[in-house]
Parts: sequence; C-alpha cells; structure tokens
Amino acid sequence: MLTRTGRIATGVALLALALSACSAGSSTSPGAGGGTTGSSSSGGSVTIGLVAEPASLDFTKTDGAAIPQALLTNVYETLVKQDQDGKIVPSLATAWKVSDDKKTYTFDLTPNAKFTNGDPFTADDAVFSINRVKTDWTISLKAAMNVVAEAKAVTPNQLQVTLSTPSNDWLFRMTTRIGAMMDPKGVDALATKPVGTGPYVFDAWNRGDSITLKANPSYWGQQPAYSTVVLKYFKDATALNNALLTGTINVIGTVQAPETLKQFEGNSKYQVIQGTTNGEVVLSFNNAKAPLTNVKLRQAIRTAIDHQALMDTCWAGKGTLIGSMVPPTDPWYEDRTGDFPYSQAKAKQLLAESGTATPTLRLRVPNLPYAVACGQVVKSQLEQVGITVNLDQLEFPAAWLQTVFKDHDYDMSIVAHVEPRDLPAVFGNPQYYTQYNNPQLQADIKAADAGTTDEQVTSMKKAAQELSQDAAADFLFLLPNLIVADQGIKGLPKNAITESFDLSALSKG
Repeated sequence: MLTRTGRIATGVALLALALSACSAGSSTSPGAGGGTTGSSSSGGSVTIGLVAEPASLDFTKTDGAAIPQALLTNVYETLVKQDQDGKIVPSLATAWKVSDDKKTYTFDLTPNAKFTNGDPFTADDAVFSINRVKTDWTISLKAAMNVVAEAKAVTPNQLQVTLSTPSNDWLFRMTTRIGAMMDPKGVDALATKPVGTGPYVFDAWNRGDSITLKANPSYWGQQPAYSTVVLKYFKDATALNNALLTGTINVIGTVQAPETLKQFEGNSKYQVIQGTTNGEVVLSFNNAKAPLTNVKLRQAIRTAIDHQALMDTCWAGKGTLIGSMVPPTDPWYEDRTGDFPYSQAKAKQLLAESGTATPTLRLRVPNLPYAVACGQVVKSQLEQVGITVNLDQLEFPAAWLQTVFKDHDYDMSIVAHVEPRDLPAVFGNPQYYTQYNNPQLQADIKAADAGTTDEQVTSMKKAAQELSQDAAADFLFLLPNLIVADQGIKGLPKNAITESFDLSALSKG
C-alpha cells in the first residue's frame, strides 16, 4: 500500500474491523492488572476492553488503526495534537509560528521531555523523526510528509520545518502517527519495544489477550492517575459486554452493538458516554459506471432514503446525520442534511427525469453488522420508488477490498470511512474506488490547502456543498463514539476523532 488510495483503504478496513470486533486471536480471560481495582485503588490499575488487537507495535511499517490507538499520545507524543473539539493544540511543541509565505514553521519545544530510555528529547530528535518518515517508513501515510523540503534544529529546543509549497494539511497531519517523535536509539525494535516521551511506558504484550502500559515515572507533564493501564482485546460484542458486567474490565472502549446499551443505562454502577467520531458511513456510488454516471439517478437515490429511519434501524438511532463528507468537528462543517429531503414522490420524479425509470443496481457490502443492516434498509427504501437492488455480501476484508475497492466491480457499496479530513482523498482522486472526477472540486481542494485559514474554510465548505449537490455519494450517518465504564473513572475521551485512545486525562472520581 504505497499510494494515497491505499492509505484510505486501510482506514476503511480498520474501522470496519473494529465495528465487527474482529480482533486477532483475542480471548475473554482476565488480563494483567485485573478488572475491579482500577477505580478505587490509589495508583492502581484500570482495564479497558477494545477490539482489533495490533498485529505489530510498529506503525511505521504496519498499517493498522489498533497500533496508534494504543500507543499514540500514550507512549509516543507529537509536536502538536488535537483536542476533543478538533482544535490543534500544543504537545511537545509549546508554541509555533508560521512565516508569511506559509512555508516555514518554527516550533518551540519543551525543554523537559525525556524518552522512556532516559535520553532527552531535543530538536535533533524531531529532525530525525520527520526525515525518517520520508526515508524509512513504508506505509502509505508517509506521503503526507513529502511536502517537507527541510527540517533543521535551530537550537536544542527550537525546530524549523520548511515546506516546498504551502500546505494547511501538513500541520494537521503532524497530529497523527506520522508526527510521532522517536529516539534514534529507540527505533531498532519498534515492533516489540516502543520508546517514546509519553505519560506511559510499554510494559508487556500478552499476544491474543492484552497490552499493559505502566506510568512513566519521569514524564515531563502531569503524572498519570493510574500506575497501570491494561488494554484487553475481545472478539465479539457479547464477550466485551460480559467482561464489564462481571468486573473483568472497567471500561468498554468501543461499544460494538448500540442496542445492547440498555443493559447499562439506568444502572448506577456504570456511566455511558456518547460523543462523536470521524467515521462517515457512506453509501458509495461507482461514479464512472453507468447508470450511476447519471446525476439525476444519484439524486433520486439520495432523495429516496429516509436517513433518520435508516440510522434508527442500523445503529439504534445512535449517530449524527451530516449530509456530506464533513463531520461536525472539522472547521468547515455545515449541516447539509437539507440538500435532499426525504420524499418518495420527488425521488420518483427525479428517477423519471433520469431516463432510467426502472434501474437495477448491485449493492455490494462487506459482511459486517452495520453494513449488512444498513444495506437491507437501503434496498427496501430504494425498491419502494422503483429501483431494483441486488444485495451482495462480500467477505471482509479480502473479498470486499478486491471486488469493490480494487476492481470497481459494483454499483453501490456501504462502508465507514474513518480517516480524518478524508473528503479530498475519497472524492478528489478519480482513481479512488468511488471514481469521482470533478475538476472544480479538485481545484477547490487545492485552493483550500494553499490558502489562508479563512480561505481553507471557505474552499472546503464549497467543496462539501458541490459534493453533496452533485450526489457523488449518499452520506448515511456519522458513527457515534460510545463508551461504557465503571462509575468513578473520569477523563475518558468523549470524542474519538484522533487515532489515539488518549489515556493521559484519566483520573479517579
């Protein structure tokens, strides 16, 4: 996966894997650190139930959302990070400034940070980390660093990065895994012994069961409230829920079946946290294949879908209706749900205007619970206006990635896209599986990246509007972030809009 297209495929695949609770070789036996000690013991442990166990701990060479979920922010830190509202805020960089030509970034670095092997963190390490993305990383995410022309240490605590061309996107990407700061002495065994500057130290990996992190005693920031955090992996929603009910874990980090929340809601032992994510559940169209080259047909499909009813059925009403490929935590979000109000009469009118009054479409979805459930609703609603839908389930990931993503052998599909700020990748690249080719949209995306902050917002709003009105896809809903935890555990991340399950704010109530 060396292309931008491949990078987005990874994001799609991993979110879907997470939602289907497909962790590799997980078990339901108690993990290290126990379950019930976390919320009451002074400096004790907390155990968090997750899915999709990492295949490796080296995210420089192994794609996978599970690796940064466990390690980014917790073990590895970045110069800048996102807060819970999506704003870029300081991390290892205490401040930064940008030159008038928007090509040179100067970062002031904290003088107090140390790597977990004892080495001090300096601007030379930042230069090493940035350059290493370009020379040693193999995953396709590395392409976001190609815009860097030079990185140099001005002083031990000041870094200067010069871009070859202005790019608003670059600073944002530095909040992701490619911005992880690494020690030159700590990169020889990244797959098994990560070395970072974060509040936690990697302690142990019980493959097929759990990863244990310990509080970093020499952390430069605020010390963690818990001395031990165990990330325990489960294969299915039932096992995950039962682990909390029996005290094996303290937190369900990602609720896999929203309809099961009722067993926790109203129970004083537990707290239910609902926030948002970057995961747009998209009814994608093959824009290069007839009959979906016809804009009137695409608009008819959007108009024929009752999105609220669909979300109620597919995901227990949990989520957000958005109308385009922008979540509310992005600076250029606009509510576009009114672009195509649900109306069977209007859908039939648009269908007649399309010249394909009784089309037959193949809807090929991955065999994942949310996709299958939503696919059945889409099929039912479209057939009510005269569109015949042949619904196929493809084994995920292999069959779906080959048939839909690579071979483009489909008319429609349903999948969750989880890469942050992914509108340009999904719809700005005609080679992507959606095969959407709109020169005006591409120009707007380019202008957004090169312009001022205000121009970026204006251009991206314009792109989202064009995308919606041209019905390049239908945007079913935005996945929620759902967490259930023991009472007394505070600081859990309400919004899952970064690659990390951030443990740094955990505290005891």
